[in-house]
This record gives sequence, C-alpha cells and structure tokens, in this order.
Amino acid sequence: MQHSYELKCKTDPRWIEAVMADFDEFLIDHAANERKAAMLALSMVVHYPDKEHIVRDMTDLAMEEMAHFREVIKIMLKRGLQQKPDTTNFYIGSFMKALKKDPKNYLLDRLLMFSIVEKRGAERFGIVGETLAESKIKDFYQRLAAAEYRHFELFIELAYKYYDEQRVKKRLNELLDVEAQIVKQSPFIAAVH
Repeated sequence: MQHSYELKCKTDPRWIEAVMADFDEFLIDHAANERKAAMLALSMVVHYPDKEHIVRDMTDLAMEEMAHFREVIKIMLKRGLQQKPDTTNFYIGSFMKALKKDPKNYLLDRLLMFSIVEKRGAERFGIVGETLAESKIKDFYQRLAAAEYRHFELFIELAYKYYDEQRVKKRLNELLDVEAQIVKQSPFIAAVH
C-alpha cells in the first residue's frame, strides 16, 4: 500500500471487557454493521456513477461485506440469536456530524471516514480474535481483521486517486483527531463501535 496512517488512540481495554461480557450482543451488532457496510458501498455506486474506480471497488466491497454478514448470521443462528431493529450508534453518528456536506468536500470526507472506521474495525476485530479461546469464531475474527485492514487501504487509496495529496493528508489528520475524541467519549458497550 502506498498511503498508510495510524489511528491517534488505541481502543481502551475496557471495550473488550464489555464485548466479552455480552458476546451475543456483540454478534448482533456486528451483523448489523456488516449489513450497513454493504448498503453503504452500494449507495456509493449509485451516488458516484461517473467514478469508475468507486463503482467497481464498491460493488466488490458490497459483495464481501454481505459474505461477512452471512458468516455472522450463521454464527448467530447456531447460538439461537436474532437480529434486532437498528439503533443509533454514538460513534458513527458523532463521526457523521463532523463531515463536510457540500458537494466539493463530501466524497473526500466519506472516503476518509470510511477508511478510519475500517481501520478501527480492523484493530477491534484483531483484539476480539486475540481474546477468544481457540475456535472457529476466533479464526473468523482473525480473518476479518485482515479483511477490514484491506478495506481501510481501499478507501484511503480511493481518496488519493480522486483528490490532491496535500488536501487528503490535511483532512485525514483533522478527521483522525475527531475520531480519537469520539473513541475517548464512547461508552464501553458490546458493539463494534
């Protein structure tokens, strides 16, 4: 990968404690996140039909996210779990408020936010994979961490493909600061974010 960056804070260990204390709830939230990620990728295809790389890459991403959704659903069904209605997510909701909504900036902000969210997801799925006892679920989360890392790379590379390098770096740094503050303010619950 040509362009990389680091998150400005690590996930607090109290997060994984909350996840392990109610792993079933975490699975339900995780399934919802995978479904929403697939829908988001498809919405990018519709909103930016003139951007060939976005159309191609987001179509592929939607398929991959749906495959992840299917895997989480299988785990849930084995545990007797069902999906729940969507609820507001503090992390995503707070992050969305920080985005510039004007046409000149919105795509860049979306690409950068999605990259950061995927990188945080990679970190957290890695933590889950390290924490779980040896099992198929542990292996799944270790594989998923690698997939989320690829997704973070995909979004950042798309940002650099469509925007000037200095503009991307400046806005990325601003949004990384925003994300770090949101993470520090987020409650410790059995959820991906």
